[in-house]
Amino acid sequence: MELLGLVFRHYRWPFIGAIGLSLLSAGLGVGVIAFINQRLIEVGSLAALPQFLSLLAVLLAVTLATQLALTILGHHFVFDLRSRLVKRILDTDIERLEQLGNATLLASLSSDVRNITIGFVRLPELIQGVVLTLASIAYLAWLSPQMVVVTVAWIAFTMGVGWWLVSKVYRHFHLVRESEDSLYKDFQAAIEGRKELALNRDRARRFFDERYTANARDYRYHIIRADTYHLSANNWSNIMMLGAIGVVFFLSNGLGWANTTVASTFALTLLFLRTPLIQAVGAWPTLISAQVAFDKLSSLELAEYQPSFVVDDTLVNWQRLELVDVSYGYPQTAQGEGFHVGPLNLTLERGEQVFLIGGNGSGKSTLARLLSGLYRPQSGTIKIDGQVVTPDQWDAFRARFASVFTDFHQFDQTMGPEGLPADQQLVATWLERLQMRQKLQWEGDRVINTQLSQGQRKRLALLLAIAEKRDILLLDEWAADQDPQFRRLFYRELLPYLKAMGKTVFAISHDDSYFVHADRLLEMSKGQLQELQGEQRARASEDAVAQINR
Repeated sequence: MELLGLVFRHYRWPFIGAIGLSLLSAGLGVGVIAFINQRLIEVGSLAALPQFLSLLAVLLAVTLATQLALTILGHHFVFDLRSRLVKRILDTDIERLEQLGNATLLASLSSDVRNITIGFVRLPELIQGVVLTLASIAYLAWLSPQMVVVTVAWIAFTMGVGWWLVSKVYRHFHLVRESEDSLYKDFQAAIEGRKELALNRDRARRFFDERYTANARDYRYHIIRADTYHLSANNWSNIMMLGAIGVVFFLSNGLGWANTTVASTFALTLLFLRTPLIQAVGAWPTLISAQVAFDKLSSLELAEYQPSFVVDDTLVNWQRLELVDVSYGYPQTAQGEGFHVGPLNLTLERGEQVFLIGGNGSGKSTLARLLSGLYRPQSGTIKIDGQVVTPDQWDAFRARFASVFTDFHQFDQTMGPEGLPADQQLVATWLERLQMRQKLQWEGDRVINTQLSQGQRKRLALLLAIAEKRDILLLDEWAADQDPQFRRLFYRELLPYLKAMGKTVFAISHDDSYFVHADRLLEMSKGQLQELQGEQRARASEDAVAQINR
């Protein structure tokens, strides 16, 4: 399995050490059987009892050490896997994350990682079952080569049928994992659409009956089939091992292939192997489920793992940012052709305050993502002071921006440049300017009451963005949720404060009454960008709604 190969590559020597302990445990297990055969069955000496008890104690200690070593190794691997997955998500371009969707990512972080964890917890049972079986067969072959051939054939047939049953488990586990993605989307819809579903019970009923119930039934069908084949494999192995004992005594007593002592030893060994083999068969589906989960993680096509967060900021002294013939297109969907933006040409000078207007679906948000480096241009170039931004400089380019998008996430901790503590004087000043000093409760540099109105949440988000001391503030309809008085304050007082600080502001806005405060006014329409000047700008400032709908 690829998953076990990955463990071996990352934890080679601990893994080899754990396998060594497994071999030692198997050797001791066979030694206990041999001791019973030679000292207790054949001789029956009372003096052998202390030695037998000591051997059992050593076997117990080594077996426990083996299982603990493999279990701890598995948990270390899962910890690293989860950490690497989160870091890869943080490093992956946002357009890829948007293609995957929140439900898929959450399912991978929860279900997939959980299944891999369970698989590794059961890994010791599989390894010990296999190792003990091989060691025991070797010992039985030394006792009676003739009988061991039939016994091995019987066990091989048993395991072959078990393998076929387990393959069915694998198929249904794979379908179960696909069903989980659909269920996570339903859970997300139920949580995020709770207000609409509470108001419209007909929509709630149809959502429950037609979407959730169908996906839940599909999940139930495949999980029941997987469990059925799993239990069948377990019971098949259990009963067939008992049948192997009957075959051994038939070969010994009926056909005279061995004496009673050898037959008893065969029976004792098969009884000893019964539990490890059943555990191995039971553990195998969990490892299969872990492999399915690992395959699912691989299919996400996230960025390669890089341990560092360090940004080589070579663009800190920039003066001019340019988009040159930049284009970006969304893929075609079942509803029709994908939306295309560009070619876009835009020059942004340091310290400018630029407003962008445009109708819904005109491409404003796409432009904002291209400008800030969240999307990479599919054609065209982005330049800083006349030099094309290279892939190696992409993180440095993004480091120019702090943003408050319409769908922003509310963080609660102030942070300065390079992740250092924020300038407390700056935070205090802007708390007053944003009229939030009495609204927020602080615990160190962290806000502990984030249950705020949407307008207040945006003010807090702007405060955190300013504390980062980035060069460019990208605000996506930031003032839309503010009351009229504070909206006036934002355009007439806060923007001049930001300009005095040397901040470049790129704001998506439809507040036509305040366009006069912008250095430049841009418009997006059907994926194309133009700058409004003279009479065009005057008309837009009089009635932005008419301008964007003309």
